[in-house]
Amino acid sequence: MIQFLLNDTPIEVQECSPSFTILDWLRTKKGKVGTKEGCATGDCGACTILVGEEKINKDGHAHWHYKAMNSCLLLLGNAHGKHIMTVEGVTPALYPTLNDLHPVQRALVECHGSQCGFCTPGIIMSLLALYINNATYPGKKAVIHALGGNLCRCTGYSPILLAAEKAYSFDRTNEPYSQLATQFKASLKASAVDDVPFLKNGPRTFFLPQSAKQLVDLKALYPHAHLVAGGTDFAIELSQNLLLPDIIISLSQAKELTQMSDNNGMLHIGAAVPYSQFVDTFYAYYPESKELFERLGSSQVRNSGTLGGSLGNASPIGDPAPLLIALNASMELLSAHGVRTIKVADYFVDYKKTVLKNDEVISTIIIPKRAKSLKLACHKISKRFEDDISTVCLVLAIEHSQNIITAARCAMGGMAAIPKSATHIEQQLISQPLNVSSFIDAATAIEHDFAPMSDVRASATYRITVSKNLLQRIGIEFCHKNTDLNSNLNKNNNIAITRISHASL
Repeated sequence: MIQFLLNDTPIEVQECSPSFTILDWLRTKKGKVGTKEGCATGDCGACTILVGEEKINKDGHAHWHYKAMNSCLLLLGNAHGKHIMTVEGVTPALYPTLNDLHPVQRALVECHGSQCGFCTPGIIMSLLALYINNATYPGKKAVIHALGGNLCRCTGYSPILLAAEKAYSFDRTNEPYSQLATQFKASLKASAVDDVPFLKNGPRTFFLPQSAKQLVDLKALYPHAHLVAGGTDFAIELSQNLLLPDIIISLSQAKELTQMSDNNGMLHIGAAVPYSQFVDTFYAYYPESKELFERLGSSQVRNSGTLGGSLGNASPIGDPAPLLIALNASMELLSAHGVRTIKVADYFVDYKKTVLKNDEVISTIIIPKRAKSLKLACHKISKRFEDDISTVCLVLAIEHSQNIITAARCAMGGMAAIPKSATHIEQQLISQPLNVSSFIDAATAIEHDFAPMSDVRASATYRITVSKNLLQRIGIEFCHKNTDLNSNLNKNNNIAITRISHASL
């Protein structure tokens, strides 16, 4: 059985399809049709809900934190112990002076931010998360970031952006949601320590282990079970490909896998820690990684997606893998027999195949401490700037001494059946002077490392050409940090290159 709070109503569910998403359950079982189904792939934001989770502050006090998420990508079983809020629950009876509208709703009405209304519930929920988490107006950039996963086809975005600011001009009332959640948590039925929350439908079962031990014991018992963390890719398999797995085991609440530690710059990131929870710490040491993480899906996706899920999915176009390989990151693989540690670069074998054994799970990703001389560049080429899959992802990390490149690690996605190192490029760079011509020369080795395919995103020729251009661009970035990129492109040996910019792609 799983238990959670839906708006202001405690819910208990036991008999239910393990592959049911929260979106499906809300609409078909509870009649909460304010949550819309648009794309069912996490792109449009029409299904956005708030998910509240109890957190413990550094001082040991508990508080509730709310995040916007796509209900089409959230499995119902992962709602256990949480506060699920839909648009129907936004307006309690605490706003009589605002005609029973929350400030976010009132602002959207007064700024004419809704026309057909299909996308409006999701937009309200994204703005509500922003409103709850920011006591004062956080600025237009933060609003755009919060709404990056919400599409509107008829209103236009200006009225919606104005509404986000206007919401803060009304009298602010203490939000009641965490009070409801605290009361629910206090009344939550205690279960035996060894009990695992579950959903069952005939022979099909969803398990939600609460500890690493419960997790590996279940994996040993069901070696061919489907593992899921945030579910941002797995849920698409369920809705689009109609996958019906017999056993699903979720990592999302296994305590040891939901923790992160910072050991003086060496990061240990649990496989089930959402991107939004660890990226700020990651940026503190590797600010260049913003190019990838801030463009990885939308806020809703980053609030649920995880590094463990991305690596476990073993996609050749997963953005984190090239970054982790270039940083020489490691990963811990956990089983009932213990832990083994491998390099991320050694994890991938072939398309969708890895070295992970049937009884193992990814438990932790280890990011090394940054070397003092490290230079890092991350570039993602995609058809849309945000919320899109990479055509090419290139990450290069070098170390240098006395203007000589002493180490190089280059990894790419979208260029082969797996994310992989560009070993010929690395060899070409090592022991070379730290100047632009070294990177131009190294780019000529790219066809020794990759023979990409042509598909709907790009041709093989395009991928090779854009990768060469990116290496030259990185050389300019590394060697001429304070000069204009385009002028350098024109100065270097009069080489004709294709200008790389998001606008032109």
